Amino acid sequence: MSDLDTFRAEVHRWLDDNAPDEVRTPPRSEEDVCWGGRKVRYPAPVKRWLQVMAERGWTAPTWPEAYGGGGLSADQAKVLREEMAALSLRPPLVGFGLTMIGPLLLQAGNEEQKREHLPRIVRGEIRWCQGYSEPGAGSDLANVQTRAVRDGDDFVVTGQKVWTSYGDRADWMFLLVRTDPTVKHAGISFLLMDMESPGVAVRPIKLISGASPFCETFLTDVRVPVRNVVGDVGAGWGIAKMLLGFERNMIADVFKTREDRSRLLKLARRYLRTDGGRITDAVLRDRLTQVELDQLCMDLTLARSRDRLKAGQPPGPEASIFKLYGTELNQRRRELMVSIAGPQGIGWEGAGFSDEELGLTRDWLRSRGNTIEGGTSEIQLNIIAKHVLGLPD
Repeated sequence: MSDLDTFRAEVHRWLDDNAPDEVRTPPRSEEDVCWGGRKVRYPAPVKRWLQVMAERGWTAPTWPEAYGGGGLSADQAKVLREEMAALSLRPPLVGFGLTMIGPLLLQAGNEEQKREHLPRIVRGEIRWCQGYSEPGAGSDLANVQTRAVRDGDDFVVTGQKVWTSYGDRADWMFLLVRTDPTVKHAGISFLLMDMESPGVAVRPIKLISGASPFCETFLTDVRVPVRNVVGDVGAGWGIAKMLLGFERNMIADVFKTREDRSRLLKLARRYLRTDGGRITDAVLRDRLTQVELDQLCMDLTLARSRDRLKAGQPPGPEASIFKLYGTELNQRRRELMVSIAGPQGIGWEGAGFSDEELGLTRDWLRSRGNTIEGGTSEIQLNIIAKHVLGLPD
């Protein structure tokens, strides 16, 4: 038996012994998935699952042990993922700390920042949000106008951020600020800010789906220590682009939803005519098969990229391909689900619709924002043309 086989057996046994029964089923709501932080209370089994996994560093299995991670190799982390999937276990922790700011700090943070923030991310003690977009700086992100004026050992920050996902539930924000108004890209710095700082105000924005995960964030004379600058003052644009690579990988990975594959077939067999379990509509069978094949191609490509990240290489411009394709694939999947359910897939509330059917409607509406958030599809196409394909401006 190889060392990896021995590791697999040990992992399986430990997971089976320590995972609460309640985390061995798909989450029914957002509260069943732990984002960590101080502002949300999670059910006891969810908290216990986080605790036991964090004690081993397995919420961030490939991060160095010195920062609270598991110190696993890429092959060992893959084994851990496979054994969790075999036992149908939910992730113990999700969020921007693990997928965005944590990987960025490992690449670009100084030692003080790593030791201050990474262990708290691993333990789920702090939830993060992102302060990039502004009312006048969406697609043209380098046009950020939130000002940071140095005053001794602090920056005094004033401005507004928008589309701050889960800003009302976050404890800390990573944000772009303008430290030099005389230049565009070289005048931007990357800051880490405590959301409890005086002068921070957050207001949720209601979406077409009825949910309010996005927020507006208003910053009025907020004092942020200069030591919270990641990289050098004025070097924030390069840091921002590095983080966008992690973000676009994360967004694409979010839409790698294996449960939706079986769900599509179950929906089709429930709402459509079948012959011995076989869907009789040949066109629909073709659409289902195409989504399956496209998702498989996406999964394999993401796996290759994930291996590169775990080997310590920063994400490249190909992350824009993942973001573009993953979000548009998710939209196609949601459209197909609503089409399959027919009139039962366009309910909003009231009698005559099950909770699952109402979820189809709201998920479909929510998916319309997928190709806007994290950089619009049009922006991704420009990046792909210029930096991946090498096409002229």
